Amino acid sequence: MASRYNLPHIDISVFSEAKDYAGDPANMKKAARDRAEHGRKLQAELLAAWASSDQARPDDDRLPATAGTRIEVELRRGTDPEVLNLKKQGIRAGASKYNATNGNRTIVLYVPDEARPVLDAILDDYLHGPLPKSGNPPKSGKVEAIEEIRQFRLAAAWTDAEDALPSEPQDVIWWGLWCYRDMVADVEAACESLDVQVAAADRRLLFPEIVVVPVYTTRAAIELMLYATGGIAELRRASDNPAFFEEEVAGDQHEWLEDLAERVVWPGANVPSVCVLDTGVNRGNALIEPVLAADDLHALRDEWGADDHHRFGHGTGMAGLALHGDLTAALADTEQRTLRHRLESVKILPPDGFDPSDPKSYGVLTQAAVAMPELQAPDRARVFCMAVSNRDVTGATASTWSAAIDQAAVGRMIGDGDDADVKEADRRKRLFVLSAGNTPPEQDYAVLQSQDDFPIEDPAQSWNALTVGGCTDLVDIHDDGFEDWTALASVGTLSPHSRTSGAWRQGVAPIKPELVMEAGNRAVNPGQTECLSMGSLSLLTSGSDVGTAPLVSFDGTSAAAAQAARMAAQIQAQYPEYWPETIRAMMVHSAQWTPAMLAELNSTQSKRARYAMVRRFGYGVPSLERALASANNHVALFAQAKIQPFKREERKFNKCHYYSLPLPPDMLETLNNEQVEMKVTLSYFIDPNPGLSANVDPQRYQSYGLRFDYQRRRETATRFKQRVNAAERAKGPRPKFESADPNWMLGDDSISAGSLHCDVWTGPAIDLLDRDTLCVKPVNGWWRLRSSLDVCNREARYALIVTLRVINPTIDIYTPIRTSIGLPLPVEIDIET
Repeated sequence: MASRYNLPHIDISVFSEAKDYAGDPANMKKAARDRAEHGRKLQAELLAAWASSDQARPDDDRLPATAGTRIEVELRRGTDPEVLNLKKQGIRAGASKYNATNGNRTIVLYVPDEARPVLDAILDDYLHGPLPKSGNPPKSGKVEAIEEIRQFRLAAAWTDAEDALPSEPQDVIWWGLWCYRDMVADVEAACESLDVQVAAADRRLLFPEIVVVPVYTTRAAIELMLYATGGIAELRRASDNPAFFEEEVAGDQHEWLEDLAERVVWPGANVPSVCVLDTGVNRGNALIEPVLAADDLHALRDEWGADDHHRFGHGTGMAGLALHGDLTAALADTEQRTLRHRLESVKILPPDGFDPSDPKSYGVLTQAAVAMPELQAPDRARVFCMAVSNRDVTGATASTWSAAIDQAAVGRMIGDGDDADVKEADRRKRLFVLSAGNTPPEQDYAVLQSQDDFPIEDPAQSWNALTVGGCTDLVDIHDDGFEDWTALASVGTLSPHSRTSGAWRQGVAPIKPELVMEAGNRAVNPGQTECLSMGSLSLLTSGSDVGTAPLVSFDGTSAAAAQAARMAAQIQAQYPEYWPETIRAMMVHSAQWTPAMLAELNSTQSKRARYAMVRRFGYGVPSLERALASANNHVALFAQAKIQPFKREERKFNKCHYYSLPLPPDMLETLNNEQVEMKVTLSYFIDPNPGLSANVDPQRYQSYGLRFDYQRRRETATRFKQRVNAAERAKGPRPKFESADPNWMLGDDSISAGSLHCDVWTGPAIDLLDRDTLCVKPVNGWWRLRSSLDVCNREARYALIVTLRVINPTIDIYTPIRTSIGLPLPVEIDIET
């Protein structure tokens, strides 16, 4: 390989033999010698840079087989920094730094391994190519622009303050990766391969040629990433935060607001909406008014008015997040933002001066609120979002309020029609997104309690609703006067604001929250005596005081629920044919545990211990991108199906649905011991029956239940069907079947209550060989026990999602089985238990 870079013999006579030169021949010979010397110098420097890079390249299996090299190129004064950009060959100029002493500029040049000969050829052509009449050697415009070529150093790609660059390999910060716009997917793949935590998409800054992707990782991981991908142009701190808009440019908020409002592509009237059930909304805010019609502002009582009466503008803040998400990045970039959903508002809380609502009436009032926008716009698809709770009332068991929400979700509230008019499976279903509730905002650090001491509040225990808790990635404090304070929670952990269901009885109460989203953090002073919430540890949203503060910070599980409702509406806009049950399944299925959460889950093999953890942070943090599309290393199967759980005759179980998963044996054998993840999510809505024994027996509360089951190792399809369905077995004692599969993260015992079930199987691909059958089967519910045969014979529906993912993102499993992808149809088989 070294011979490729041997320095050539330079014949300087070629520079003196050209015709029509102007000037002294002696000067021309000197110029020729100088050029030859400069070319040889650059060749030697390039050779040294290649060799140094090859020697420094880490031996890491996670790096792609073919990668690239970064070199530093010092350009002479006045040179265009893009002079060496050769995009067709993958050679790109990145970070650029100006030297005030000599006027030169140093750029970082990324060169794919396969493109190294391109630079070699440029220098060789400069030294050996035929001399044109102009007297300038070939490629002189590029070569003579270069002063020096050096080995790459990480500091060369760092364009932020020099003292902010982490010095130690394991130093961790939020980095801002300034990525070429057409290579963001390549950077994302490198992040996944190297286990680098990437911030939510809403935190990205979008510019015409650059996308800034915040990642939380070590300096060592960043150095690996620079070998793994050429998509990173430069590095900075990820420093954008709400405090900038609330403090540094507080007087100019309207200008920032109007700039964003002009960049938004606003939707028409025939799109889904998020209906916010809260304190009302001030539609005068420029980021809300275009999508919140006056006719879509409602209040339970006319005398309350529909505007936001809350002193902190809670309803307006919710509306802004439900529409735009966190505004911090959107305000700071220049990108056009396209909206595909609208807003509706129902004021359900009375303003000051009016009697508070009776808690016993919360359920009735919520259903009345649901009916108001449906009467106004009956054909509009919508997601209901509510961050109002029964303060300090635990949701350990069903209440009249949570049951009313379950009833509304399944299409059984007053006004939804009787059984003679509407079939059960065809009833109007509704998706509710509820907040888990906030912990008390204690300021005395000494009295802070475990978040498990604060159970999720009523009505967030609703089985059919999607309950959202809070996590946080916000740890950098920028508020004036608080620079020496530190964040209370670390990156990727539970937000200090979020409640949990750890105190609820496993087996009786559903797993709540199902999801967590950014809810902000809190800060602790150096003496650990005081704890405060602050702007830089919050999200940014629309304010109700349009005149003086149209932008405000916002936090808590209210913020998390609003963002989740936004995601639901975005999915609904993309897939209008999908049921509310399916949208809920897609969101939960898209969720991933953060590295901190996953480390906690993997710290124990005890399923019971994992249940307690999942009752803190649910199934993880959802992603719109993962929900809407699957990458080449994911295989997604969706099913929306109707099922009749019970029979009229003797009130027995009716049907069991079997699915054959497209898992080609040759593919599994080729993958062999490659680690794969198979994730299964099942979502359906139950008809609630609260009270009496329903508080201790989930099967008395649910109208029916569904479970999924999957073939176990060394279990034939026939044995599998016999295990899950008594109708497939011969009469007599129940035979002994294969033991439970330990590779599931949570296992069978985690599924006992609730109407959404999710689990992840992880193991070698070869362990899935000859295991391609999955079933959905009914379990008991009060429909089966009712004397009315019409009730027993009701039909229900469900959404099922199964994905297979190879842990190694470089392996493509989509191509081998793409012909098998589609909407799988269940095979119905009679069932007994």
